[in-house]
Amino acid sequence: MSRAPSTTSLLCLEASARLGSFTAAADELHMSQGAVSRQIQTLEQRLDVPLFTRRRESLVLTDAGRYYLDEVTPLLQRLARATANVMAFKWRGGDLSLSLGASVGAYWLIPRLPAFTQAHGEITLSLSTRVGPADFKAAIDASLEFGDGRRSDVHSDFVLALDLAPYAAPGWIAVHGKRVTNDTPRASLLHHHTLVDGWDHWFRFDGLAGNPGRDGPRFEIMSMALNAAVAGLGVALLPDYMVADHVAAGRLKRLSRRQFRYPQKGYYLVYPSASAGRPALQTFRHWLLQMAAVAQQAVEPGN
Repeated sequence: MSRAPSTTSLLCLEASARLGSFTAAADELHMSQGAVSRQIQTLEQRLDVPLFTRRRESLVLTDAGRYYLDEVTPLLQRLARATANVMAFKWRGGDLSLSLGASVGAYWLIPRLPAFTQAHGEITLSLSTRVGPADFKAAIDASLEFGDGRRSDVHSDFVLALDLAPYAAPGWIAVHGKRVTNDTPRASLLHHHTLVDGWDHWFRFDGLAGNPGRDGPRFEIMSMALNAAVAGLGVALLPDYMVADHVAAGRLKRLSRRQFRYPQKGYYLVYPSASAGRPALQTFRHWLLQMAAVAQQAVEPGN
């Protein structure tokens, strides 16, 4: 196995590409222009491919250089953060970067986070949202995401099931009735991409013989379907934790005493092997699974 390039050469690559100049990179890195140029030359010789096109007044990455920089930048970011964390917190805490599904993050996790931050002030959380599986090349330590827990390249810890019931605004109910039936207008069934077949499952669960179809409005995330239901656009399948405030304020009503558990999928804490050993992640993981266990005990699907 060939020896990996030095961190210095990678830092020179990143700074030169970002600033477009060996001279500017040298100033930023407190090196001489010649030293930066030699680091890049050594790196190009090791890779046996040019990384820059040298022009009179600037540097431009080649296609190979652009690809290589995209791959090593997250590693440099992790290195910088790990160094800062160890220096500042002596490995007791530091920064933890989490990617969250937008709805479960905003409505389930964030309201519970004050308890975590009060108990673990040594850990600083950085939160971002996205739709779909996280890309761990983007310097993310872990992701709370909806899926089947079968991603082969990462660790997946089951956190929370998704239990759903139909909700609608009082105005919609006054026109269309207190239950979803075979006569409910299909254009009033709100869909979201998290559960493209959610209404199919509900019709089977509730013993409805008709086909729900896909005629109703479609939204990318559950929180958009929630807001559409509040606005009276139709009826949406939603978890209790998202609708509690709206129900208490009279903006939404539940159209069934029953709820069903979405099959074969749920929310998982997903993280790569590179993050698995971090004490900050293990502390958060332990806390998260405890919170989820308490929350799940309060849910009785099918009742």
